[in-house]
Amino acid sequence: MLPFQAHFYDGLTAGRHDVHVALNSDRVHLDISGDTLSPTLHWPLQDLRALKGSADRDGLTLTRVAETDDEAPRDPARLVITDPAAIDWFHQTRPSLFKTDLRSGTFRKIATYAGAAVVAVLMMLFVILPALANSLAKILPIEREIAFGRHVTAQMERFMGASELGGLRCSSPEGDAAIAKMLTRLTENHDMHYDVEIHVFDHPMLNAFAAPGGQVVLLRGLIEEAERAEEVAGVLAHEIAHVENRDATRHALRATGSAGLLTMLIGDFTGAAAIALIGEHMLSASYTREAEGIADEFALEMLANADVDSNGFARFFDELGEHTHGVEIPSYLSTHPATGDRAEKARAFAAQQSDTRPILNETEWQAMRSICDKSD
Repeated sequence: MLPFQAHFYDGLTAGRHDVHVALNSDRVHLDISGDTLSPTLHWPLQDLRALKGSADRDGLTLTRVAETDDEAPRDPARLVITDPAAIDWFHQTRPSLFKTDLRSGTFRKIATYAGAAVVAVLMMLFVILPALANSLAKILPIEREIAFGRHVTAQMERFMGASELGGLRCSSPEGDAAIAKMLTRLTENHDMHYDVEIHVFDHPMLNAFAAPGGQVVLLRGLIEEAERAEEVAGVLAHEIAHVENRDATRHALRATGSAGLLTMLIGDFTGAAAIALIGEHMLSASYTREAEGIADEFALEMLANADVDSNGFARFFDELGEHTHGVEIPSYLSTHPATGDRAEKARAFAAQQSDTRPILNETEWQAMRSICDKSD
């Protein structure tokens, strides 16, 4: 490499030094000298690094590796080279020129920060958000809760595959009338806080869920699998319990908060992640076992007050257990207490009942079962 002229900045003052640069006789150092620079500097070739943004063939700014408090240890001094021959020489002979250097312990520090971030996110998801959701559920006005529940139900419909609002909703005059009759029988002897709205979605999953503000959704697969109307009535009473106890509101608020946090973390501005997470939360219905136990007790009391045989509730779980033998357990069962225990509890409760009567007649039951039949 021939000697060349360059500009040198010490990084401590604004002054520029016109310098002469040559390869030292040991051929492992650069000698940097100038009239305004004293003493002559000796930079090891192995320590030279090019600054980012200056690695083209028209100019090259060099610094060197040095111990500093920065994550990338660099000497503040800069050597600015514009000589084409010198720039080519550095490109051809110094493969480490564009190497990224990190201080010792940087990866450990990054791992520590990453671990702390993960712990913080987990605390938000499983401690702070649930507590906040519980507090908000208690103070949220019912009018706001109803509007929120309708929004959640619409999001759920989209999550389950509807291309437009109402695309999955099933309705027929006879089927709607049968559902209304079932709801009236169940609620007429209860002091209800909500006007319950029941929707049937045309989806094969064996499931049902409650949304805030009195919204309850039954899926077609659940109705078709049931043999008697009393089985659906038991599930409906259970979901009404979640609405009345505001479990659905707490759950949806938590899901919405989790979705918002996830959106911030992954940069999803389309809302797809939010919809997916809210949908997963609502379908899994993973309330606490205590909340599930309270909802079961509420449902059994509602069935008793309506003179509905709770054996249907027990039989519902028995039939689902047989249906899922050897296959994946539906969401409705997987996150709830053991179905066998719940069935036995409902059966024991039924043994104490008397003077029960069908909640629907056969014609009404068949109308409810065929509510999603597109041939009607």
